[in-house]
Amino acid sequence: MTFHRKYALTLLLAIASLIAWPAMSEEEPEERGVTDYIAMEPAFVTHVGEPGNKVIYLKASVTLRASQETTRAAVEAHMPRLRHELVMLFGEQTDVDQLTTQQGQQALRGEAAQRINAALEEQKTGERITGVLFTEFVVQR
Repeated sequence: MTFHRKYALTLLLAIASLIAWPAMSEEEPEERGVTDYIAMEPAFVTHVGEPGNKVIYLKASVTLRASQETTRAAVEAHMPRLRHELVMLFGEQTDVDQLTTQQGQQALRGEAAQRINAALEEQKTGERITGVLFTEFVVQR
């Protein structure tokens, strides 16, 4: 290979890498979102079922999932209100058979998330949780 061919090949590779460089930087993944898990301690224990029937207890350990770093501070600041919302929600449960199904638990998680987000909105925090997780869920008959 002559000097001119080597020079032309090197120049061609340099130009190709400069053209490809912006495209490569655009393909880099966006900064990943934050996932913060906020445990609501202690676990919730309440009675469920129809009034007047045998007392049935529900024990639920709840963890909230947040996708913003700032959500934890808002949740911690309003924890008494958020716990109140969940105590009221759990106490409203009358269909014990539904609570023991996966669909019933998913519906309860969805309602819990809605109530927590409504309370955070009412407090004008500008924050939202992205989910409610039950890390322990026991119905004792």
